[in-house]
Amino acid sequence: MLRSIPRTFAAINKPSAFAGLRYKHTLPALPYAYEALEPYISGEIMKIHHAKHHQTYVNNLNAAEEKLGSAFQGKNVDEEIAVQSAIKFNGGGHINHTLFWENLTPGHKEVPKPSGDLLKEIEKTWGSFDQFVSKFNTQTAAVQGSGWGWLGYNKEFKRLEIATTANQDPLKPTTGLIPLLGIDVWEHAYYLQYKNVRPDYLNAIWHVINWKTVTDRFTTAHK
Repeated sequence: MLRSIPRTFAAINKPSAFAGLRYKHTLPALPYAYEALEPYISGEIMKIHHAKHHQTYVNNLNAAEEKLGSAFQGKNVDEEIAVQSAIKFNGGGHINHTLFWENLTPGHKEVPKPSGDLLKEIEKTWGSFDQFVSKFNTQTAAVQGSGWGWLGYNKEFKRLEIATTANQDPLKPTTGLIPLLGIDVWEHAYYLQYKNVRPDYLNAIWHVINWKTVTDRFTTAHK
């Protein structure tokens, strides 16, 4: 379960320019093989998505934080401000993808459903699980360009909400919602298999949703 941006205390224990205040971000390992989500998400997509795209976000986040640390030490406020967009984009990409991998699990022939309190809350909010999926897919398919579709929890009003974010904007800093389920709709997440037909990808991905992790997040957020 995603609790924070992963960090590593590597054997070399090499700190960044923040003089020991943080350690470098690393690519999280997947809890399943790249091919494990087939036929719904191909192994080729998963390998490129994880090892190339996510790794790039990690590398660029580390580089941006090094620049921020140097700017901080040098009291260069202009540079501190200039690097914020790179931290937001690459940090968001790191947070979002880490959650995304945890959202997935080897597939089922039939679309799995959540159970217990989460299912009751979904049915209370959207009428049925199928109506929730339909609403989620419609809103997420309509994302212009690149972005994410989310099931989030509004802690203030104690309710589930469907939301979308652009590019790599993370849900909580952007909307205040606690992320329970996130689906990547950047083309790199599906184009090799589904071409430009985003709705087909969205219909397929429900076969590999890990409702245990989503339910765990809901239980924590709901307290």
